[in-house]
Amino acid sequence: MRAADVLTLTPAGLYCAAGDFYIDPLRAVPRALITHGHSDHARAGHGAVLATRETLAIMALRCGEGFAGLTQPVAYGGKLKLGSVDVSFHPAGHVLGSAQIRLAGAGQVIVVSGDYKRELDPTCAPFEPLTCDTFITEATFGLPVFRHSQSMAEIGKLLASRALFPERAHLVGAYALGKAQRVIALLRQAGYDRPIYLHGAMERITDFYRSEGIELGETRKVTATERPHLGGEIVICPPTALQDLWSRKFPDPVAAFASGWMRVRARARQRGVELPLVISDHADWDGLCQTVRDTGCSQLLVTHGEADALVYWAKSQGIDAEPLHLMGYGEEEIEKLEVEPPAEAEDA
Repeated sequence: MRAADVLTLTPAGLYCAAGDFYIDPLRAVPRALITHGHSDHARAGHGAVLATRETLAIMALRCGEGFAGLTQPVAYGGKLKLGSVDVSFHPAGHVLGSAQIRLAGAGQVIVVSGDYKRELDPTCAPFEPLTCDTFITEATFGLPVFRHSQSMAEIGKLLASRALFPERAHLVGAYALGKAQRVIALLRQAGYDRPIYLHGAMERITDFYRSEGIELGETRKVTATERPHLGGEIVICPPTALQDLWSRKFPDPVAAFASGWMRVRARARQRGVELPLVISDHADWDGLCQTVRDTGCSQLLVTHGEADALVYWAKSQGIDAEPLHLMGYGEEEIEKLEVEPPAEAEDA
């Protein structure tokens, strides 16, 4: 038996006929299993959604309470039967509530990773390696050049810059779901105990993380009147806000951006980033390769990202591998501001 006996690729995405469900579908479907709450994986309009409790709550925050006809929370490790397929959800280490989805049926065990990382993160459950016959993985950073630094070392760079330039505001661009809260938590772990200021786009998700017991310390929403007086403070904002009028009202701001893409210095220069911070919520090249080894899989399918290099490496290890070329994933960077008002209006 092969993965194709359990999962097939359709215009809506990965479909399991034996259980009559889709995984992270690209359009509205009758029943969807969702790996996590980023908008490139979690879309509104499905008839029914099965996901972790945290992911369902995040979808409600971002898409509205009526984002699906029915919802069903699934706990990590809990098993359910959908048709003839045994399904379970397991931590992916990507963001709060993120999950890999394990399928067992037709003599096959298949694991669909969703997005994941291997570095420990104080804001979500750590990645759980799962053995399987077929591993379906992302490859956002699937090139050998992408070897992420330790996140605490990058936080050290941010704090060193603040000490060197105490009169300047430090604006840290970070995605509203997951990265922003992780940067805050890492700053707290590094001993930073001052209030951390938030762009309005960060408030709802950050409040939700706090309600889930994530220790974030004191955060404050930035107001228009405060901005000129925030020299020496750390402000978390969407990456897009670094380049708009909102950012120019801070005192001589240092533009920082927390992303795995900051490994590529040309990207930092193109964005006008003065302080690139290589902090990623995706596995780097070594993490991807180690994860494939850990699964013991005989077949590797790559959904999105730099698939060709990872496929080539897997074949060199004797693993049957191919890219799926799924479109529509890996676009969380351009999620834009679905929870963010226009930069000037948010001060009202």
